[in-house]
Amino acid sequence: MAAVSLQRVVEDLLAETRASRCTLRLDVPDDFFPVAHEALAPGVPSIRDERNTDLRNAPVVRQLLETKRQVVHDDCASAFDDPAFQRMLGDYGGLAAQIVTPVFLDGRLAAIVSLHQLGLPRRWSEDERDRAAGAADRVAALLRG
Repeated sequence: MAAVSLQRVVEDLLAETRASRCTLRLDVPDDFFPVAHEALAPGVPSIRDERNTDLRNAPVVRQLLETKRQVVHDDCASAFDDPAFQRMLGDYGGLAAQIVTPVFLDGRLAAIVSLHQLGLPRRWSEDERDRAAGAADRVAALLRG
């Protein structure tokens, strides 16, 4: 079943990187990239039901759409001055660093794989970036069926 496999992708990526949280957002009708799958380190809050952040206007999503490339922030607090982005850092439990990897299918943004580090900034390694890209490739293969 694809849903179980998609959940396994986020669980594996979280375990491989020892990040705080890994999410998989899917583009679904009538909603804009809700969290469909999530893996959490012990004590880390879920963002599955967080609805304060409007991803349609989020600078990270705009960057994904413009560049079609992974976005890496070692220090989220200094990534964007956008007030909504800065509020999101708190809404996401103290988001300090992230790797956000797009999944494009047939030219459209179909999914977003995100790794979050809470608390303090984190310098993401090339290996961690590659693992996130590999997870996005796995998601794409599963979504293609």
